Amino acid sequence: MPDSGGGPRVVVGGASGLIGSTLVDSLRADGIRVTTLVRRPAETADEVEWLTDSAPLDPAVLDGADAVVGLNGASIGRFPWTPHYKSRLLWSRITPTRALARAVRELGADAPAFVSASAVGYYGTAPGMLLTEKSPRGETFLADLCGEWESAALAAGDHSRVALLRTAPIVHPEGVLKPLMLLTACGVAGPIGRGTQKWPWISIEDEVRGIRHIIDSEISGPVNLVGPTPASANDLGFAVAVRMNRPFLVQAPVWALKLVLGKDATEGLLTSDAAVLPTVLEASGFTFTDPTVQHAANAAVPPPAG
Repeated sequence: MPDSGGGPRVVVGGASGLIGSTLVDSLRADGIRVTTLVRRPAETADEVEWLTDSAPLDPAVLDGADAVVGLNGASIGRFPWTPHYKSRLLWSRITPTRALARAVRELGADAPAFVSASAVGYYGTAPGMLLTEKSPRGETFLADLCGEWESAALAAGDHSRVALLRTAPIVHPEGVLKPLMLLTACGVAGPIGRGTQKWPWISIEDEVRGIRHIIDSEISGPVNLVGPTPASANDLGFAVAVRMNRPFLVQAPVWALKLVLGKDATEGLLTSDAAVLPTVLEASGFTFTDPTVQHAANAAVPPPAG
């Protein structure tokens, strides 16, 4: 059982991923105690083993915490999305979220805030529209996945403040930039499909700052964690190419993407067109460190040596 000393405490599931590890480091740097939920035997006093057998998460692990943050989920950046991998994408999100929601619900009036991951994939593709937290769910595989994910979180009940993090792809070398930087370094970067489709994005710094802002506020319901300036796929790809001093010329046609990566990954992720706005965040007074995708790319991509 984690240390029950005084001061703020946050419980984090999915702490080994890019967002989770950065969030944990940020919280601890400010003196906030963090309990991490791990899928292996616990090695330190601030770790708790879970999801390694059929036993539910003991609600006592969350008791006294200010917030529990659920960030579990297999990477959507792994291709192709075979039927087996799509099942993994679903299981790796729904199962941990249900376990956290159940533990939160059992604490009743003493429940901490539940800040649960989701994604901008909720909106599917909506060319020409500006999408806010009030916009309807889309019709893609990712939209259906996000709908189930959020429903699992909302099962935490009425005693807990539940916030749903509709996160955009992270502009980071271990996020959406990983394949883009590889292609760019090889000189074969260029438009993905037509390239003009709107791609939601956010820097890792603003993602973590946004999560902490939500933890510290009274925000509940869906929250779009996206950069404030909509950008196209070409805007991001070109910003990376400029930063790396490489060409941006070779187009990847949609038919080839579907052949290699599959229909769901291509239509749900790479050629999806969704101009998502951070309406709730901005209305709550949040300001962005990286206001444009060019700024975010420059912060994330090291310039060429020499």
